[in-house]
Amino acid sequence: MVSLDKLFVRRLTGWSSVTVLSFLAGCNTVVMQPSGDIAAQQGHLIVVSTLLMLIIIIPVILLTILFAWRYRQNNKNATYEPDWNHSTQLELVIWGAPLLIIIALGLVTWISTHTLDPYRPLQRLAAGRPVPSDVKPLIVEVVALDWKWLFIYPEQGVATVNELVAPIDVPIRFKITASSVMNSFYVPALAGQIYAMPGMETAMHAVLNKPGSFDGFSANYSGAGFSDMRFKMHGMSAPEFARWVATTKAGGGSLDRATYVSLEKPSVAEPVHRYANVAPDLYAAILNRCVAPGATCIDQTMVTHSMHQHALPGMTDTGKDPALHGSVPPATPNMNLPQPKYAPGQTSAAYSRSPPAPNSAQNPAQPVPPASSAQPTHQHHHD
Repeated sequence: MVSLDKLFVRRLTGWSSVTVLSFLAGCNTVVMQPSGDIAAQQGHLIVVSTLLMLIIIIPVILLTILFAWRYRQNNKNATYEPDWNHSTQLELVIWGAPLLIIIALGLVTWISTHTLDPYRPLQRLAAGRPVPSDVKPLIVEVVALDWKWLFIYPEQGVATVNELVAPIDVPIRFKITASSVMNSFYVPALAGQIYAMPGMETAMHAVLNKPGSFDGFSANYSGAGFSDMRFKMHGMSAPEFARWVATTKAGGGSLDRATYVSLEKPSVAEPVHRYANVAPDLYAAILNRCVAPGATCIDQTMVTHSMHQHALPGMTDTGKDPALHGSVPPATPNMNLPQPKYAPGQTSAAYSRSPPAPNSAQNPAQPVPPASSAQPTHQHHHD
């Protein structure tokens, strides 16, 4: 005869299964049934990690309910041992099982973190299918705008808005940035999400293995039009992709800097646009935030700043970056200054960032005399 305790556990298990299945019936399980190999490996990692954790979670939950039921106040058949305080076997189970699971999770996480690194070029197209040596990845430059997505195909010379097209079984290399605020590029069927940040470039390598139409969107809140910042990704065969490129080129339209400045303005629920040609330096200008006429590119500012930071002795340094202070001329060489050697702690006044003290109130800007005629307080002899 089945005991009351065992009957209770069986019913509890049945009710739990029905409840879980009823909740999952309306779920879109694209993350667990993706169409890209990277997303498939990520889904497998989720399953493995969940099962490892459930090894502890399920017994703890069931035992908690069982103990509450079995040792209830009106159960006179339960064993009562008020002096019990230790069990070596129980201690080994309580501490040993979680430790082993943590070690297993650590190994899985370490291996997967390096294998699924989005910056790492693909090593395979799918399980048991390595990337052929003669296959060249498709490069797509992604720009997150307010509130739409711009996709530039530099090798094909075309661009689209809110439409991403790629051939199946071809590695894709995404170069991702943003125009204003931070966003997150996410196609659940393809791979995990990657942040898009203005003035910075992130990357992702992925591949589609099945044809079809898949949802893509921003997974990071970015303002009023965030909920409509969605696009469709279409996977097709290589010949179909070539025909799509040819059709896009025949459709006309040019994406130059002036067109981009207009496109960059915030808009909600933007329809699909296609451009037959793209300015070759447009993405670099977007990345360096210098699309507008007269704007200074970030990379140029960094180079100028680096030159001032590493100016050589004998250079008249103003101490200011001309890119940031347009009225100040850049550093210029002073060929009249010799290149002396200085004792420890001694510096040249001509190269000091602090201006020389004025000699009198009537002549506050009196220049320092040439180094050859200066009368130093101390003399230093050098070989």
